[in-house]
This record gives sequence, C-alpha cells and structure tokens, in this order.
Amino acid sequence: MGAKTETPRERYRAQVRAEIKKHAWEQIATAGASALSLNAIAKQMGVSGPALYRYYAGRDELITELIKDGYRSLADRMHAAADDEGADVRALARTIRGWALEDPHRYFLLYGTPVPGYHAPDETTVISQEIMTVLLDTFVREPWAPTAAEEPEAPFAAHLRDHRAWAQGHPAPPAVLHRALSLWVRVQGVLSLELAGQFAGMGFDTDAFFEAEMADAVK
Repeated sequence: MGAKTETPRERYRAQVRAEIKKHAWEQIATAGASALSLNAIAKQMGVSGPALYRYYAGRDELITELIKDGYRSLADRMHAAADDEGADVRALARTIRGWALEDPHRYFLLYGTPVPGYHAPDETTVISQEIMTVLLDTFVREPWAPTAAEEPEAPFAAHLRDHRAWAQGHPAPPAVLHRALSLWVRVQGVLSLELAGQFAGMGFDTDAFFEAEMADAVK
C-alpha cells in the first residue's frame, strides 16, 4: 500500500504552519520567546489574529511545536554524527556545540531560562530523550568505559543505581551514567556562557577551551 498523498488543503495548512513558525523564530531572535505573540505574527502575515488560531490553538502550542522542532533537529544531528565510523563522545560534544552556534536562539529556547507562564507537555521530552540515548550508547562503546563489574564504587555512581529515570532505562552501568551526565552538564555549562557572550573580551580561544574541557571530561 503506497504512502498517503496529501490533499491541496493539507499542503496549504502545512505551508501556513511553516510560515507561522518562521515568523515565530524571527520574533524570538528579536525579542525573546517570552515576547512571542500570535497576534503580532498575524499582523506580519497580513491576516487577522483569529485566523491564525485555526493553525495553532495559542502561544503555548506554538512554543511546543518550536521546541519539538529544535529537539528533532539536534537529535537528527546526533544520530548522524554517531553513525560516522569512529565517532566518540568528544565528536558528539562538538556536534552539540556546532548545532548550538548555528542558532543560539534555538539553543536557548531548549536549554535556557524557561519561558514565563509556559509549561512544556510531556511530549516535548520524548525527542530530547533520544539525544541522551545516543550519548549513552556512544559512551558504552568507548574502550575506556567501565563495565558493571569494573566500575568504582564512587558515591554518586552508587546513587545512580536507583536514580536513573533520566536515562530512560538505558542499560549502561552507573559509572558510565555518571560520566555521561558529567559531560552533558559540562557541555551545557560552557555553551550557555559562550552563547550568552560571557567569554567576550576575555582574550582566550573559545574553540581551544571547549576542546580542553571535553578532553578533561572524558579522561
């Protein structure tokens, strides 16, 4: 049975939704996600505010769609990087940084300060979990990754034996979970400061600093 063919009405709806999201990203880049307004987007598109509500029920639904698109974009990039022969966790860290530098506003919508009044539904975390799974899968393949029998009894690793919901049932031993979580936090910490301009004027090479941090995180 062949794939379902979209009707002209469905294609038009998809085009309008894509245009709405395009204007939404432009608004976010100009004034931040907290200032996102469907009525302002409607004005830019030359239609009435109520007309846009046929495509998105409100601001929160639009933000949710943007977040899902952002996570999908990063997850796809991570999958592609992990599929490259010889890819290691440092390569994945570079992938995350490259993705973030392409569009800092997209990065901050996902990993920055929460949008006031917005509460993300559970569906937004489904795709984000793929990102952590790719990272954990790659950690497990590292030649230096400890097995369950070899892992040291570090206090936090022991803690992760019973506090691993964030890993979504991944079978990695606690010591690997600890290493992966540490790397993830380190990547996000460096990127948050870098993209916020906190390194500007400090006079050091940010590329070299990121590489040094990643090397230290996995040694």
